Amino acid sequence: MAGIDQFGLDVGIYGPLAEPGTITTLARFAEDAGFQSIWLADHVVFPAKFTSKYPFSANGDFPAPTTDPLLEPIAAMGVLVGATKRIRIGTAVLIIPYRNPVLLARMLITIDQFSGGRVILGAGVGWLKEEFEALNTTDFALRGKVTDEYLEIFKALSAGGEVGYQGETYSFEPVHSVPGSVQRPHPPVLIGGVSDPALRRVARNDGWLAVALGAKEMPERIAALKRICDEQGRKFDALEMVYKIFINPGEPKIGPFGSRDMGSGSEAQIVDDLKSILGAGFESIIVRYRGDSAAVQMEQMERFASEIVPRL
Repeated sequence: MAGIDQFGLDVGIYGPLAEPGTITTLARFAEDAGFQSIWLADHVVFPAKFTSKYPFSANGDFPAPTTDPLLEPIAAMGVLVGATKRIRIGTAVLIIPYRNPVLLARMLITIDQFSGGRVILGAGVGWLKEEFEALNTTDFALRGKVTDEYLEIFKALSAGGEVGYQGETYSFEPVHSVPGSVQRPHPPVLIGGVSDPALRRVARNDGWLAVALGAKEMPERIAALKRICDEQGRKFDALEMVYKIFINPGEPKIGPFGSRDMGSGSEAQIVDDLKSILGAGFESIIVRYRGDSAAVQMEQMERFASEIVPRL
């Protein structure tokens, strides 16, 4: 039987409910209700116009108006570790190429220090080319290689001490990284994405954060990850398996693969979805409510904790 401590809550730092008071209230609710973790997605700015296609919708459209409020996740994490006491705080997912790797590592290490070791780094390569350009960051075409090297830098600096790095996309002479992270040897690194390159990255890190993975595709992608782990000499059972799902009670929504979005529809359908995710081998599930009413959001999350989770 599942418990609330197998669930994380995405507090929604973009969209109509991305308001400091609402987010802080939701984070404190999650801690008091016994959720395992709270999570923050990552965008820095939304370009006024873009042609990039959102990879997790059927038609490529982004699921929220880009004129909605948007808060930066690393700054928000710093606030939320002070607003809570025990709950773990993760990114689902942080676009690694967006930020200077040395600065990013030192910011996350600092938050890990202030929180007493509660940081989880969910990491991704990104999809919005125009946002890369607005940030004047790395070449969009190189984002996979950049992500791999920046994660190596994060781990090295988290270990602490004198650290230098010589890579293909970034290099620096030895610096002092003191202190290192509270969590040893570094905060957990979970990789977002469902493609083969993403799964190869999962096998090189601490776990998988699967986003928008359909029920029909789930068995094949898990089998692919197991095969990749075997090829890389990595134990599949050692990976942390996390699934992120959007909760949309009411009318079923059609996902990117043409079938009903998991997490949408009737309460019974949502319960069955959650059971199937846990039954497939995922150890924990991140939920996010999509809507435009803070009161309804809180009502739905309270109902989720008190009525849906006990049925699993």
